[in-house]
Amino acid sequence: MQQTVSDTQIMPVAVKRAKRKRTAAAIVLVAFCFIAGISGGAITSLLIQETSPLSIAQEDGNKIMTEGEQTIASVAEKVSPSVVSIITSTRSARSFTAEQAAGTGMIISADGYILTNKHVVRNADTVTVVTSDGKTYDQVRVVGSDPLNDVAFLKIGNVKNLPAITIGDSKTVRTGQSVIAIGNALGQYQNTVTSGIISGLGRPVVASTDGRNTDEAESLTDLLQTDAAINSGNSGGPLLNLQGQVIGINTAVAQDANSVGFAIPIGATKGLMKHLIDTGKVERAFIGVQYISITPEVRQEYNLPVTQGDYIKVESGSAIRSGSPADQAGLEDGDIITRVNDQEIGPGRSVSTLVGEYQPRETLTFTILRDGKTLTKQIQLAAY
Repeated sequence: MQQTVSDTQIMPVAVKRAKRKRTAAAIVLVAFCFIAGISGGAITSLLIQETSPLSIAQEDGNKIMTEGEQTIASVAEKVSPSVVSIITSTRSARSFTAEQAAGTGMIISADGYILTNKHVVRNADTVTVVTSDGKTYDQVRVVGSDPLNDVAFLKIGNVKNLPAITIGDSKTVRTGQSVIAIGNALGQYQNTVTSGIISGLGRPVVASTDGRNTDEAESLTDLLQTDAAINSGNSGGPLLNLQGQVIGINTAVAQDANSVGFAIPIGATKGLMKHLIDTGKVERAFIGVQYISITPEVRQEYNLPVTQGDYIKVESGSAIRSGSPADQAGLEDGDIITRVNDQEIGPGRSVSTLVGEYQPRETLTFTILRDGKTLTKQIQLAAY
């Protein structure tokens, strides 16, 4: 299951075996699906015949780690127990075979809640979770998914004391910051570790699981771009800072590009996670507006007075949902939202992502710009 983007096609990173068609450049969602089972690989042993005297090292260089290597190794060792492989099985309506898929997930609570991508478990009849020590859990149910993002939650039955991953802050992520990705690469190399940097913030993409723009394509916004290698099977795995804190959920790759991967900022799921653990329900907070994030092009097109913010605007009709929290608070078409509480709107920090940090029924302060005047509005979040 991989997803792709407009001119550059973007594909999810779940694993699916299919004939590869060449497209302009595909961005793919990162899980791995294939018919009849997940196959292993053969290990080839290479025999090297000594033909000349060798200079044998007196000290094993593999045991000497640089500071950077020590950091990556310690993060991988610390976090790997909280990263799981997810195996799904889906019965085919046209044949009597079962299609299997593989992706990645993260343990977010000691009693067995798992965070992953929605496309990893979409239409699955059965879900199996395998931990880093090889333990397999078959009593797994899909609890629910985010209606606005490529995020889903699983629950392992009758467990306790699982090692929950540490959630970081995606609002403060910097371009150029070092990051680490962990995932079930190709659906067969469990807890593969790669490293790189944050290449960009606030990326919008349209991703599809088959590398083409299909009806199942998803519009994703505010994504973190990274050059850390993300492969098929990595969907739903963590993108980590060097403290071992999750800052993103690995989701998609550019199919015909080198080292262009995307992760959903973890902040967009914080409210969902808190609400799920507190109540057992998957309910997303929302205010009920549609907006355009301000870029230099958007600013010029609409002659806007600011360089950052979210412009409440749609091509036709109203951008404010009737009866929604935004409507009740008095927001209007043409307003520019510049802050949510104390957070300034900007790349990687859109209204949707910042609201995603909170639970339904919490009240937030929105700063808006209207006709050159700065106003503040108190808005109580509703459940989507």
